[in-house]
Amino acid sequence: MNATMITRRLMTNSEMKLVQQLEQNVWNMEPIPLHQTLTASQNGGLVLGAFFNEELVGFSYGFAGFNQGKAYLCSHMLGIDPGYRGKGIGASLKHEQKALAREMGYDLIVWTFDPLETRNGYLNLSKLHAICSTYVEDCYGEMDDNFNSGMPSDRFKVEWWINSSHIEKELSVNEEQAQSIFSYELTETGLPKLINSEMILQGIQDNEQPILVPVPAHFQELKSQNYELALDWRYKTREIFQTLFAKGYAVVSIVKSDDKPVHQYLLVQKHTLEV
Repeated sequence: MNATMITRRLMTNSEMKLVQQLEQNVWNMEPIPLHQTLTASQNGGLVLGAFFNEELVGFSYGFAGFNQGKAYLCSHMLGIDPGYRGKGIGASLKHEQKALAREMGYDLIVWTFDPLETRNGYLNLSKLHAICSTYVEDCYGEMDDNFNSGMPSDRFKVEWWINSSHIEKELSVNEEQAQSIFSYELTETGLPKLINSEMILQGIQDNEQPILVPVPAHFQELKSQNYELALDWRYKTREIFQTLFAKGYAVVSIVKSDDKPVHQYLLVQKHTLEV
């Protein structure tokens, strides 16, 4: 596939129309207005496309951000054609984004993702080495697209420090060094359910030891089978992450478990990271 796939910056009206078509295909919702993506791309933003045999199969859209005296690239959307997922296109777009953002003078890229969508989490944290210590409740309000319908749109806000040593090397800690303090059980239908999380949170002391937090391995499947259980995961993990972030922790990776119904986020004290 690499021989026939290219990623490049998008700047023209016709290219932005292709992005709109892909947005509708991916999320089944109204796309970003063309005048917005065009203006952003010409004023510190960055719109990238991934082409396979000259067909647009993936894109990323980011605009210039500024907060408390700090400029950064806000990477707002990344979408992959459903028929081309699992082929590394998302990672290719992010690496191209990193290279071009560096050339433009950025050292930080930020974006959000649903913490219960572990495929996105694995790319963002374990592969790209972004970090997260900010949890945003119901970030976008009620959404009715294919992935978010019926669920509070909670998000991790991640930081990708693209000039730091952190993103260039492997983590110095792993799951074997972390506390696995949160437990789950299986329902009668074999779905994972988080248990006793409120009691565990009350007993957490301030310390430096890494912590593991479980989340469903396949959240969309769980949501389709048991909506109330999916909502339970949303609210309980919201409280867990908010509590741990307030104690100085940051999420740095996802530990996959192919033989279990959960994956686990690995959290460490943020001040120990080289960012």
